[in-house]
Amino acid sequence: MTDIALLGKKIGMSREFYKSGQSVPVTVLKMETGRIIQLIDQEKRGYKAIQVGFGKIKNSKLTKSMKGYFTKKNTEPKKVLKEFRVNDLNNYKEGNELGLEIFKDIKFVDVKSKTIGKGFAGVMKRHNFSGLRATHGVSVSHRSHGSTGQRQDPGKVFKGKKMAGHMGDKLRTIQNIEIIKTDSENNLLYLKGSIPGSKHSEVLIKKAIKNIRKLTIKEKIEVIEKQKKVPEKKKNK
Repeated sequence: MTDIALLGKKIGMSREFYKSGQSVPVTVLKMETGRIIQLIDQEKRGYKAIQVGFGKIKNSKLTKSMKGYFTKKNTEPKKVLKEFRVNDLNNYKEGNELGLEIFKDIKFVDVKSKTIGKGFAGVMKRHNFSGLRATHGVSVSHRSHGSTGQRQDPGKVFKGKKMAGHMGDKLRTIQNIEIIKTDSENNLLYLKGSIPGSKHSEVLIKKAIKNIRKLTIKEKIEVIEKQKKVPEKKKNK
């Protein structure tokens, strides 16, 4: 189950308070329940995977081939189809639904979403260049990036040169984000801190790839409280 990701929508940010008085910023995500549309066999494709559908879509917005596909599978049309590789197909059945329960015992997740688009931006905003001097002969080009290339050798501009251009609106993955709490009744997931993207942007959440040994906020608070109680016992003795 844990290899499967879920789609969600970023609602916005809030904060969570703990008994210790600590305030933690959280991002609230409205999660979609996914439905297994197809089981992919090793014999047919060379790998084992499940195809999961998310979100609703009108029949009028589907192509003829996709209409036929969903009627063949005897399921309502889904807006987004995602494939997830699995080790064993016996745990899954076509038509089964996947919700927040797949993150039941998971503390950390990886989040993938599109960053906020900033439009065309200069090098000072886009790449944190310091710009040219404010005086001493510099005319009009205070915020420019300086020289672009070299002389006759190599006679070209290298790929990846940091220049002005389109900023943001790119897929980015943030790893090891802590799950603060889950609300299964309202399908809400609370993640620690901020994540890329504007409000109502689509977010893909899956179990953290890396093995993380760090403590969650709740565990840290428990450790601190235990340390506070130890000296009190010694004083009584």
